[in-house]
Amino acid sequence: MSASVQTGAPPRSLPQLSAVAQLLKPITWFPPMWAFVCGTISAGRPAAGHWPQIVLGVALAGPLVCATSQAANDWYDRHVDAINEPNRPIPSGRIPGQWGLYIALGWTLLSLVVAASLGTVCLVAGCIGLALAWAYSAPPLRLKQNGWWGNAACGACYEGLPWVTGAAILLGHLPGWPILVAAALYSLGAHGIMTLNDFKSVEGDLAMGIRSLPAQLGVNRAAVVACVAMAAPQGVVMVLLSAAGKPIHAAAVGGVLFAQVLLMRRLLTQPKELAPWYNGTGITLYVAGMMVTAFALR
Repeated sequence: MSASVQTGAPPRSLPQLSAVAQLLKPITWFPPMWAFVCGTISAGRPAAGHWPQIVLGVALAGPLVCATSQAANDWYDRHVDAINEPNRPIPSGRIPGQWGLYIALGWTLLSLVVAASLGTVCLVAGCIGLALAWAYSAPPLRLKQNGWWGNAACGACYEGLPWVTGAAILLGHLPGWPILVAAALYSLGAHGIMTLNDFKSVEGDLAMGIRSLPAQLGVNRAAVVACVAMAAPQGVVMVLLSAAGKPIHAAAVGGVLFAQVLLMRRLLTQPKELAPWYNGTGITLYVAGMMVTAFALR
């Protein structure tokens, strides 16, 4: 297997620093970092005395584990990116040879060291997150070859595991069922978010045999599935909060869900073209509902 797909750039022996930053995709770090903060809030314990662990935990969720997943994904997707995004660091040659793989492996080891420093629960969560990150992109599993499995793995890494890790750092142990259920529901909702991200790469996925949901179902049907996947778990959260005697928080979650449904109606008219717009509007409301739920669980 060739190390990179060149696009005419002069050969390099070392990666460009700017290309390494692009490889690690800082823009993708926000969701797991936000979920981690939601976890710390949902624990209902004061942060005083835990700030070093919280800072390390935020770094673990975003710049370490999430960045590892991005590096591994770019390495194993370099041939797909040569079709969809030829200017990405590896196919463009700005990260030459095996350096994409070396960076992914190095970030994995660093992530494990930091996770171990945060205790057993965080180490286990970190190991699960890293295992899913590699399983998503790397053979033989390469979960991303099927959008149903791949998006579920991403949802767990982006929302559920960071939420549980954040709560565990303040509690000193695995959180109880209310927190675990909330983390699981928002992980399920993230399945739809991941589907929207696949709209930009339908052509390359079809060419390389990657069965993302837009490639499997077509863009229009995949958009409907994504909207249902995002909305249904939030509806369950609203019901559970109401049943738990948190009517104000339930109403707030219902309010952001209603606003998302209005935006989804527009999204479904042109899903491929409007997916980036929805990521900047509807997803903002989605993560706002996460924070409301975190405060309800305190």
